[in-house]
Amino acid sequence: MNDRIKVLLVDDEAWTRDIVKTFGDWDSLNMVIIGEADDGMEALKLVEELEPQVVITDMRMPGVDGVRLLEVLNKRFPDIKSVVVSGYDDFQYAKHAVRFQAVDYLLKPVDPAELNAALLKCKEQVEGAQMSLDVLGLDVDVSYLLSPFKSRLRSYYNELNHEGVETVLNQLRAELDSKVAKAVMKSSKLEQVAQELLLLLKELMDVNSQSADSLKFSYESSTFASPGGTTAFLRVCYGHMLDQLINMRKFKNKLNLEEVRKFMDTHYAEPITLEQLARSFYVSKEYLSKSFKQEYRQNITDYLLNLRMVKAKEWLLDESIPIKAIAEMAGYEDVTYFYRVFKKHFGIAPGEMRKNSEV
Repeated sequence: MNDRIKVLLVDDEAWTRDIVKTFGDWDSLNMVIIGEADDGMEALKLVEELEPQVVITDMRMPGVDGVRLLEVLNKRFPDIKSVVVSGYDDFQYAKHAVRFQAVDYLLKPVDPAELNAALLKCKEQVEGAQMSLDVLGLDVDVSYLLSPFKSRLRSYYNELNHEGVETVLNQLRAELDSKVAKAVMKSSKLEQVAQELLLLLKELMDVNSQSADSLKFSYESSTFASPGGTTAFLRVCYGHMLDQLINMRKFKNKLNLEEVRKFMDTHYAEPITLEQLARSFYVSKEYLSKSFKQEYRQNITDYLLNLRMVKAKEWLLDESIPIKAIAEMAGYEDVTYFYRVFKKHFGIAPGEMRKNSEV
């Protein structure tokens, strides 16, 4: 089963899932159904737990619908192949499917030949990606395993949070230990773990204006022989560079406002506050606020708001992006609040602006 392509079925109608299970040529395609979900929220939990390579989903479902599910899969799990099976011959739905890289869009009732043709496309793409990674010496399962750890490391590093980084690396060691115990993690894969997380560290250093020249650490061939050795090496690397960043921020003679602005330009979708910025750059919030306003002729809150609104306005021109998704991409979890802020800023609601741009 480990070598077979793993498939997750998502549909709020059990009979549709049963039809797909019945019509699919699973054995000949070397595929196996590993789970089922009746809405997008449950599907995302199962994606985290079961790590499918293919997701077959309906579009209209209660709660998190197929559009949102495809959007999250495309953003967080880009290697997963998706197939839409929908009861609606809706052009907008089809556009969302194309935008979020769905392999095919099938209409209910499901045609067995069309279903298996779509599954064959998924199989070819999964195997093609695997062959490419093999040529590069990479393992797709390792990259997939690291994805949630990378996200948390990125957040904690940018927050100058030593304890958070340590916690994530300890959790990673526990995960790697379990993989080694199951004999699915070898030393060559542990080297890939180190390489990918060092590349992430280099990216984080660049964002925070640290010189990559200082990212030089010696190690021996035995360093990556075990999860403990691998994560211990990464703790040293991340810890050292985080100390360097803290010292750079804490003890430099003058606050670099361009670094503050660059940080906001990169992280505008996150819940940035004046207090967080002041803490990250080791100055008082009063001093940061006053200095920023003197330099850029607007306060930090207004700068951040304007940045988010400009981005949201750009995304509105693409009709295939739901306004709810635009709100989230701009850093607003509450779409109603986003509507109020947008209308106050531009004097027109998002939907109205989108309609006007179509005229």
